[in-house]
Amino acid sequence: MVAEPFRVQITVRGYEIDAQGHLNGVVYLQYGQHARWECLQAAGISQHKLAAAGVAPVELETTIRFHRELRAGAAVEVSCGFVWGDGKTFRVEQDFRRPDGTLVAELANVGGLLNLKERRLVADPAGQFRSLATAPEVLGL
Repeated sequence: MVAEPFRVQITVRGYEIDAQGHLNGVVYLQYGQHARWECLQAAGISQHKLAAAGVAPVELETTIRFHRELRAGAAVEVSCGFVWGDGKTFRVEQDFRRPDGTLVAELANVGGLLNLKERRLVADPAGQFRSLATAPEVLGL
């Protein structure tokens, strides 16, 4: 993972609020996915570039730990740090923080890179991402 993880700021929209008046739990998943795509974009990897290479990222497992609530109009920064291993999967660790640094939630994602033709995970996702990236350091590569 890079020393300082990639971050994106999002403002909570009114239509994302649940009956209790705070951000609906499923929206955290959307915010996390948005931050992951923004991180890939910052590394120089677009959805088009991935498709042209015949691969696509896939989510295999996601865990969310909630610490504080978010309400409509609140700003939240969502981080994105890739953790690479030797196998077919990788982890993405994300935290959700208010501008003052207060931890709101943590999201941990296990993912892989799917070969779209073979419908199997790529053996070396880090190598594939590295070869596609113009700024691989954003992904901790």
